[in-house]
Amino acid sequence: MGIDFKVFKGSKTGEIIEAKGHRDVGPTQALIELTHSGVCGTDEHYRHNDQGLGHEGVGIIRDVGSMVPHISDLKVGDRVGMGWMQKFCGYCKPCMTGQQFKCQNSEQFGTANLDEGCFGTGIAWDVSALFKIPDEIDSASAGPLMCAGATVWGPIYENRFRAGDRIGIVGVGGLGHLAIQFAHKMGMDAVVFSGTESKKEEAFKLGATEFHATKGATTLQGIEPVDCLLITTSVLPDLSLFIPVLAPFAKIFPLTISFDAMAVPVLPLVIYGYSIVGSGGAHPQSVKAMLAFAAKHGIKPVVEKFPMTKEGITEAMKKLDDGNMRYRGVVEV
Repeated sequence: MGIDFKVFKGSKTGEIIEAKGHRDVGPTQALIELTHSGVCGTDEHYRHNDQGLGHEGVGIIRDVGSMVPHISDLKVGDRVGMGWMQKFCGYCKPCMTGQQFKCQNSEQFGTANLDEGCFGTGIAWDVSALFKIPDEIDSASAGPLMCAGATVWGPIYENRFRAGDRIGIVGVGGLGHLAIQFAHKMGMDAVVFSGTESKKEEAFKLGATEFHATKGATTLQGIEPVDCLLITTSVLPDLSLFIPVLAPFAKIFPLTISFDAMAVPVLPLVIYGYSIVGSGGAHPQSVKAMLAFAAKHGIKPVVEKFPMTKEGITEAMKKLDDGNMRYRGVVEV
């Protein structure tokens, strides 16, 4: 059994192109009928490529390969989600030590399987990178969790921050508004930094402990130091502004996908032992823990929905690019 699907691709001009595709199921794959996909800012980076777009998919398994019953508990009829990573090898050092997101032989969005994407009606996916969605999470909410959610969950969960720690969150957007909820429900103080006070009220509703406006500020004073700083803004901030509010040995996570260099004051890193840690997502077991935690505590993204059409996707990507999305776009069949 194979799957015929519609997929929405990028192009040299940046126009969204509707195409058709077909996939037969591989031995370790599942064929999935897609229903929803989150819209991520990184999709914009690939919009001028001839490839399927979208990497925050949710759908129903319609068929599985011959090896799947021997290596996975996923089965036909399960509702599953998928993110940036498409396949893990299982035998490289990162995979063998529980660090699969750094798999040295992975298949991933933008470099493999360019004929398909989560902006579409169907997909073939390796079960090593598929995740069953808990019943408590609706499909529109599940999509953004597969990338945006994992991106902010990974640094907090995998670096063993604990209840009572202070988590600094720079930006209240597609990533930041989920980081606030996770930190709050994990018993941490969500200390929010945003350019203006326009999102202050909503940040507190999401669980923020503190809110600090930074536009025009040359220094931040009178703030209890934070143990972690998640940078979730679309533009890298001046890190020197935040150095005074970092606790000794604080970890800084630049989660912004940017090709720009980040200016870093070196002396404070040497004196106070700060770490700048690269983290683009979460390992598979972390994703499973995130989904279970989100289901238990009712954590969901704030979404705007668009139809899974050329026009709907174009509108969603424009709204996101203009900075007007509140807070995560989702396209649905």
